[in-house]
Amino acid sequence: MKVQTIMADLERKHPGENEYLQAVQEVLESIEEVYNLHPEFEKAKIVERMVEPDRIFTFRVTWVDDRGEIQTNLGYRIQFNSAIGPYKGGIRFHKAVNPSMLKFLGFEQTFKNALTTLPMGGAKGGSDFDPVGKSDAEIMRFCQAFMWELWNNIGPDTDVPAGDVGVGGREIGYMYGMYKKLAREYNTGVLTGKGMTWGGSLIRPEATGFGALYFVEHMLAKAGKSIKGATVAISGFGNVAWGAATKATELGAKVIAISGPDGVVYNPEGMNKEKLDYMLVLRASNRNIVAPFAEKFPDATFIPGKKAWSIKCDIALPCAFQNELNGDDAAELIANGTWCAAEVSNMGCTPEAIATFQGAGILFAPGKAVNAGGVATSGLEMTQNAMHLSWSAAEVDQKLHYIMESIHAACVKYGTQEDGYINYVKGANIAGFMKVAQAMLEQGIV
Repeated sequence: MKVQTIMADLERKHPGENEYLQAVQEVLESIEEVYNLHPEFEKAKIVERMVEPDRIFTFRVTWVDDRGEIQTNLGYRIQFNSAIGPYKGGIRFHKAVNPSMLKFLGFEQTFKNALTTLPMGGAKGGSDFDPVGKSDAEIMRFCQAFMWELWNNIGPDTDVPAGDVGVGGREIGYMYGMYKKLAREYNTGVLTGKGMTWGGSLIRPEATGFGALYFVEHMLAKAGKSIKGATVAISGFGNVAWGAATKATELGAKVIAISGPDGVVYNPEGMNKEKLDYMLVLRASNRNIVAPFAEKFPDATFIPGKKAWSIKCDIALPCAFQNELNGDDAAELIANGTWCAAEVSNMGCTPEAIATFQGAGILFAPGKAVNAGGVATSGLEMTQNAMHLSWSAAEVDQKLHYIMESIHAACVKYGTQEDGYINYVKGANIAGFMKVAQAMLEQGIV
């Protein structure tokens, strides 16, 4: 495999799809050496097939707002790879959603799901619908219109969507209600992230953040460090950030920063239950600003226009959006003494930021490993739905612990360099790739 040749071909076929091309290049550069040891992969053109999605659905979503005006958005579902299981991946509602973003997320999801040890393929979907400022009634009508276009292409053994940015339990509920009406069957396994009274799994809302901190715990232990007493800066204030902040606090760390599009809140005293609960209130407000946190809690200070990475911390956890932490941010963090960074968001760091972290020899791990706890628990939700039972929170948490430990072990296995430094990016990419590639090879040219 020649990475430059493959990338040149992709850039020709998909010009301007920067996020997608970035994600593909990172993986190909990581796996090149291992891939070239397997001529059977080259003969079967595994990479050339793997980097293109199986299919893309694009559809118009028309709905009526509270003023009675007709609105039109674009909806998408990208079924990327089903070599190891049914398509699985979230739905994202955000004004910036486009095919490039969803292809990058679906590509990443393929390897992330492979790392979980569960039989799930990779997919992603969403719309350029902006939920900020929308009423519950408007969100319901949009979700129903979105599902009207999607329902016939998903199913428990076909494609199982979940939540993502802009899509939480409320949105999953509205979409499932419409699915049930259209399909005329009560099949809870068709969506994950459901409510507890109709097929949801305990600790699913917390799972992405919880799993991320379990992975960080293993990473620190491997390096002879501890999270107890460490200061943590987190970007975002939504469900993922809340889960990460909750578990970090529980494990003895002090979360001193959360951020939003409007700026960063410096929270030197750390989190308590009231503050953590208020993060959920902020998310549910649909205002997409973090400043009210400092208005409610006088020991916190809001700094407009600044990122979380401007706050001096030991551990940096991007939890919001792709490419939210750039090379300059990484340099600032390192200058301020940060010794660990882990992507809780998908591709949260730019390539320049990753190179800066790795060049400085600090602990760094990628989103496809760190944040896999969310989709892993979605997989556990699928299992519970298939068996028509519900596990206790302790049972789900125990399984999540095991999965994150297994992912960390796979990263160490494939990412340990001769000098002892663990390249978690390379380790995660190779571990996920080898599983998917072998499955594709054994299933023939399809």
